[in-house]
Amino acid sequence: QVQLVESGGGLVQPGGSLRLSCAASGTIFSIGYMGWYRQAAGNERDLIANITTSGSTKYEDSVKGRFTIPRDNAKNTVYLQMNNLKPEDTAVYYCNANIWSGSRWSNHWGQGTQVTVSS
Repeated sequence: QVQLVESGGGLVQPGGSLRLSCAASGTIFSIGYMGWYRQAAGNERDLIANITTSGSTKYEDSVKGRFTIPRDNAKNTVYLQMNNLKPEDTAVYYCNANIWSGSRWSNHWGQGTQVTVSS
């Protein structure tokens, strides 16, 4: 059974920083694509950053230059470093990954972690 467990959310003032972590556990032979999504109240869940196995990254325009998505393949972990946070970044943040468990690729979601940006 593969699980993605997120941590690092919380309350931060505008202009502040947070680092989210997403660790994969279980029967894992390989992890391909990893991404971070967010869902603000009343909105759909949107992709904001993703990273491939080779380290190629893409960012949604509103977070470019402020967020980065490093990954540590040895720890099966992806991070979301968020700098210069704005109130409009308030949302539940979810990680997502494609994982090879030895027999097939499967897509997994984390449970979500709340990020609130407010003074």
